[in-house]
Amino acid sequence: MSMHHFSYGLLTPILAYSASYVGCLLGLMCASRARVLTGAGRRGWLLIAAVSLGGTGIWVMHFIAMLGFTVDNVTIRYNMPLTVVSALVAIVAVGAGFWIVGNDARKLHRIALAGLLTGAGVAGMHYLGMAAMVLPAKMSYEPILFTLSVLIAVVAAAVALWFTLVIRGRAATLAAAAVMGVAVCGMHYTGMAAMRLTPDPTGGIGGTSFTGLLPPMLLVVSVVTVVLLIFVAFSASPAELVEDAEFAARMQRTAREREEREEAQRQRLQAPRPHSESISAPAGTLRSAPVRPTPSSRPLPSPTPHQQPTSRRLSRRLGARGDE
Repeated sequence: MSMHHFSYGLLTPILAYSASYVGCLLGLMCASRARVLTGAGRRGWLLIAAVSLGGTGIWVMHFIAMLGFTVDNVTIRYNMPLTVVSALVAIVAVGAGFWIVGNDARKLHRIALAGLLTGAGVAGMHYLGMAAMVLPAKMSYEPILFTLSVLIAVVAAAVALWFTLVIRGRAATLAAAAVMGVAVCGMHYTGMAAMRLTPDPTGGIGGTSFTGLLPPMLLVVSVVTVVLLIFVAFSASPAELVEDAEFAARMQRTAREREEREEAQRQRLQAPRPHSESISAPAGTLRSAPVRPTPSSRPLPSPTPHQQPTSRRLSRRLGARGDE
């Protein structure tokens, strides 16, 4: 059976790479925010990163690239449940890789383990998506190209997870997303080249046509991608998140120190004080001290004749002068 992977020329590869680039870029931006957080905040950003990278960057890229895949005189239909499962596999594999890697780029064994797991998940998503095709043919894969596609998936996943730990800055993030997009697309087209079809008249029954699958898929993906882009654009940058975390830590430390000081002060106030010892003299030895009159309580002496008031003496002198 004659297969064509680029039925619309470069249109589908360019669209597929664009979707992969946007998904990888969103995943890196979300992972950079998760890197500086802990607890529920970190888990939330990692979930968004897994949806962005696994959903848009890998799964959507796969099905956009499949737009250009045609088989002569054959209508390709898709098993919808298996298609949905392939999307979940991609998201869960990427999320598990993020979780295993953690926040330390020096743990290369973790990056290798996470890359192996995530790469296997990405390859599984690709081949599940291929198995979801319903057409009158049996699929098989050329062993060397099949193995090469899986190796590309594992290496690309390990590099992507390592990028999420070490990439800082806008320019580096844009470049890393471009490299990741190339790796994802390379894995897809290598796996497509490994596929072989053998006619089988009993196949090709059931499934959903690609025209029925594509509009809802593009609608959901477009809405989710736009919402994520707006959310990430208006969210705090990693540097701002670090500043907020440091400020919150300082506030907690200050509040804790104030509580400790208040608690110490309360303990000092509640501590029992020693009673002062009273000194008592032996019985019968206390005598009342004589009361000495204060200057204000002493009686004034009666004036003597020469101490009469000045006004009386003055009036008498004036009267004597008048008689003369």
